[in-house]
Amino acid sequence: MKKIIKRLPLMATAMAILFLLVQTFSDLYLPTLTAELINQGVVPNDQAVIWQKGLSMLGFAVISFGGALINIYISAKISYRLGGELREALFKKITSFSQKEVDRFGSSSLITRNTNDVTQVQNLVEMGLKFLILAPFYLVGGIYFAYRLSPSLTLIFVSVTPIILLVCWLIFHYTNPLFDKMQRKIDRLNLIFKEGLTGIKVIHAFNKEEVEYQRYQKENESYTKLAIRSNTIFSFLMPFMTLMMSLATIAITWLGAGFIDTGQMEIGTMMGVVSYAAQILMGVAILTMVISSIPRGQISAKRINEVLDTKNVIQDGTTELAENPSMIDRITLDQVSFSYDGAEQEALAKINLSVKSGETLAIIGSTGSGKTTLVNLLDRLYDPSQGTIRFNEQILTQLSQEDWHEQVSLVPQVNQLFFGTIRENLLVGNQAATDAELWKALDLAQASEFVQIQGGLDGAVEKNGGNFSGGQKQRLCLARAFIKQAALYIFDDSFSALDFKTDAMIQKNMKKDLNHAIKVVVAQRITTVKEATKILVLNEGRAVGLGTHEELAKTNPVYQEIILSQEEKEAA
Repeated sequence: MKKIIKRLPLMATAMAILFLLVQTFSDLYLPTLTAELINQGVVPNDQAVIWQKGLSMLGFAVISFGGALINIYISAKISYRLGGELREALFKKITSFSQKEVDRFGSSSLITRNTNDVTQVQNLVEMGLKFLILAPFYLVGGIYFAYRLSPSLTLIFVSVTPIILLVCWLIFHYTNPLFDKMQRKIDRLNLIFKEGLTGIKVIHAFNKEEVEYQRYQKENESYTKLAIRSNTIFSFLMPFMTLMMSLATIAITWLGAGFIDTGQMEIGTMMGVVSYAAQILMGVAILTMVISSIPRGQISAKRINEVLDTKNVIQDGTTELAENPSMIDRITLDQVSFSYDGAEQEALAKINLSVKSGETLAIIGSTGSGKTTLVNLLDRLYDPSQGTIRFNEQILTQLSQEDWHEQVSLVPQVNQLFFGTIRENLLVGNQAATDAELWKALDLAQASEFVQIQGGLDGAVEKNGGNFSGGQKQRLCLARAFIKQAALYIFDDSFSALDFKTDAMIQKNMKKDLNHAIKVVVAQRITTVKEATKILVLNEGRAVGLGTHEELAKTNPVYQEIILSQEEKEAA
């Protein structure tokens, strides 16, 4: 929580506290004026004193109102601005994560931390600036002013307050772990809900609505039980405090009446002490309200700091990307191996290859052979566990991620379009592209025809490209990659949704228009890779073949099996 507090603006926070102190002092002084009004004005029927004390009370009431109003405005401004800054910081940090950090936290947990957890911290800060200081001042100040009026009656408050604070600490101690579990349950609920939304077609297709409902209900019931348990413990606090303060007020009234009867105390003094009892009770109530939000706020702050303090596995290098006067780029893999966290065996083992500008490297292999893993290493979504990847003899890990990503244009395995227009989606590849360049990229991707039907460049793109077919989305993603002027183009199974004719046309266009760059194509179909300069055959994370289509078709058993299986499929 300390790191969150350090983010608060010093001057604005000081101003909020200052006006809170003005409000508190004004509120605390009013019962003293009430006692003086009764003792010096009402009892002797002195109209001058009544007017004087009455106007003083009115003045302090107005000051209290003004202080509270300004404090509420500043506190709200500070807390909501803090919430905005935390969300921005989290989003910026999350977008800098490699796939390894995203896998560690989970997307649903990151969403919860950027929404629910930030809201909890925001509410705690707002409540703290409004009430956290107010409650102790009401307690301590009330006891002090009551002591000035009657030391003997004030001893009752002094004896009750430690008991209340002890109970508050015990409740705080037992509920803190429960709130931690509750936030984790919210992560789990968000995960199930997110899976239900994204997989709704599959759920309907297999009639699994009831199964998903039961899964969600189970987690929801577990969360509800935790919430009931924690709030039940907290619900004990307010009645207990009310009981203790009510007993204290009864004792004050009973003892005060005895003092008045014997002439040891004036009636106004007892009324002042009773008024302070009400203020102390209010302070206790405010303290209860604040304490109830502290555990959740602390847990949320801890979860936010976990993200912000996470050290990225992929670190920027300090070497600048060198200029290449020869204009012939080369990417080289030297004994590259990679294994995922917790995996028993390597996903890739000792991969060696070299590709230069104008060449096309095709990667083929069975499912799970490591094709996408190799692509992720080339795009530096992961760094190799062993070995090095070099671009023009510069090691990738020594370059900044920004410099390297400027050299790479990627079409990922999962086609991702953003809500907006076709133009906005294409400009992700190159913000400075003209309409003519956008249409050229669409022509390369064989997408111009359906884009014109859809409304041109300003045609709408629904969430995740829901208004396009799989093949259309794939071609739009290809066009987005073509629009970027890059040294390395990576296509991760980016032709799987295309028919053979469209696939062949795009391959022909790429050979003609991208002949200046290195092209890496991951594919399942022999027809997609057969024209490649080099074909890398992967099997269980190991390179079992590297050569042209003709060479591999004659000598490589794994490649021959792939050809045979596809020929049998076509014949069938």
